[in-house]
Amino acid sequence: MPDSAEVFAPTDRSRVRRSHQRAQYDKDAVFAVVDSTPLCHVGYVIDGQPYVTPTMQWREGERIYWHGSSASRMLRAVKGGIPVCVTVTHFDGMVMARSPFHHSANYRTAMLFGRAHALEDRDAKEASLKIMMDGLFPGRWEELRGNTDQELKATTVVAMEIEDAVAKVRSGPPIDDEEDYATVQCWAGVLPRRAVWGTPEPDPKMDRPHPVPSYLKEIPYE
Repeated sequence: MPDSAEVFAPTDRSRVRRSHQRAQYDKDAVFAVVDSTPLCHVGYVIDGQPYVTPTMQWREGERIYWHGSSASRMLRAVKGGIPVCVTVTHFDGMVMARSPFHHSANYRTAMLFGRAHALEDRDAKEASLKIMMDGLFPGRWEELRGNTDQELKATTVVAMEIEDAVAKVRSGPPIDDEEDYATVQCWAGVLPRRAVWGTPEPDPKMDRPHPVPSYLKEIPYE
């Protein structure tokens, strides 16, 4: 059993009720899902209307960040500390069973709860954006020109302390009714799905040739 400091204690809002055996509350499991893709979906409510907005996220410790235009309705709403739910999901494959009812999907997902606030300090905002860039492409930040004051002013970075979190994972073959294994004659199994990066495509506006940087060469391509 993980130490209590290494798990997110289940709460009413984070406890998995359906297929609860697939729930994982230990922090390593949650962070493994969060750190393996930059895409997340942010759920929030404005004036009684729920919204879900896709955006890019990055994590530092038990805090998750995202950013965007300072004019963004979502960012203007969530930076004030309203309750927020962030989800990160991988769709790993279709599970093809012997009945329509038992068809399913293999997936890894994490659900995080908390309240976000904006980073107001210029240095803190820029440091957080560097963490995002370094997490994606280590060393690229140093190749770029710096952000201007106007660009930073036009950008909102929010941070959310992770109060509650849970991962839920399904893997493996279909789970059919026992009698169907012998009586239903059709193909059954898993159709795996994976996301891969394509080959880097140079910007035609580069005024001179530049080699593909080493941090891109290390990424496995299709």
